[in-house]
Amino acid sequence: MIEFLSEYGLFLLKAATIIIGIMLVLGMIINAGHRQQQAIPKGDLRVTNLGDAIKERSQAIKNEVMSKYQFKYSLKKEKEEDKAKEKEEKQKLKSLKKKDRKADDTDSKDDRRARVFVIDFDGDIEASDVESMREEITAILTAAEEGDEVMVRLKSPGGMVHTYGLAASQLQRVRDAGYKLTIAVDEVAASGGYMMACVADTITAAPFAVIGSIGVVAELPNFHRLLKKANVDYEQHTAGDYKRTLTMFGENTSHGRDKFKQDLDDTHELFKSFINKNRPQLDLEKVATGEHWYGTRAKELDLVDDLKTSDDLIIDALKDKDVYAIKYSIKKPISERLSVSFSRGAESLINRLLHRSSRQDLFK
Repeated sequence: MIEFLSEYGLFLLKAATIIIGIMLVLGMIINAGHRQQQAIPKGDLRVTNLGDAIKERSQAIKNEVMSKYQFKYSLKKEKEEDKAKEKEEKQKLKSLKKKDRKADDTDSKDDRRARVFVIDFDGDIEASDVESMREEITAILTAAEEGDEVMVRLKSPGGMVHTYGLAASQLQRVRDAGYKLTIAVDEVAASGGYMMACVADTITAAPFAVIGSIGVVAELPNFHRLLKKANVDYEQHTAGDYKRTLTMFGENTSHGRDKFKQDLDDTHELFKSFINKNRPQLDLEKVATGEHWYGTRAKELDLVDDLKTSDDLIIDALKDKDVYAIKYSIKKPISERLSVSFSRGAESLINRLLHRSSRQDLFK
């Protein structure tokens, strides 16, 4: 009996060891898969037919302002037009199926309505929207066909050079793929925002949109004298003459300042060269001074091509094209969403306070 119990206990230990080993292996596999999923940000792509959305709003207004008879007649007429359009498309599809593939491709380009894909870019100092925009552009380029266009509703006062450089490069992908790119500025496209805008075939702006600010700025405080008064030493060691030029806590030198200014000038030259490549008609000596202008003046300086709001562009396009708004939303944990909301709110508040204190041309 004792021997049986000892053998049975040994069996249970072996079984438990095997089960634990299997569980550990499965846990490692699940954990690795979870990490891989986290490495690739997940998101949702939303496509909105702006023509349908505008039609729904129009019907809501007609329902209020028209008599019941007029509204019913209007709806009936719209339904008849939609049915006629649907019937025409079905007939085209049937005729295409009867032809060979080459003829199919040729006819489809000629017969179908061109499409305009609309993207929104609301830029902060880090150009955070570039993560969504790159996915939106990739999706558009995989679905777009000859004759289609892309419109970006751009709003940005600028920010970091490298992030806005990436945003401009993403827009360049549209041009390189052979599609017309239009940038619509309703409020502001300054500094890095204008770097993005100048990539477009056409730039439109609202009459009082802020345009330009082709310059580079960098500023930081220095607490060296304050620390010295408090008998606090600050040490900084570098390998390489220009690993650090200016510092917030150490003592800055004229040698470091000169190099810092040289770097700013070099960045400005790269900025001007980029704009000259994309808009060679500009007089850079006149516009690359760091100044900004309102839309009306910007058109006189050739910084923009036309004075229109993005709404006007969409309404005009709907006359002979289908217009779709494309939005890619990246899923983020609630902690990250709260952190981003807080930082953006603080940044917006600081920018408003600085703007109010430094500018007098405000409507009050």
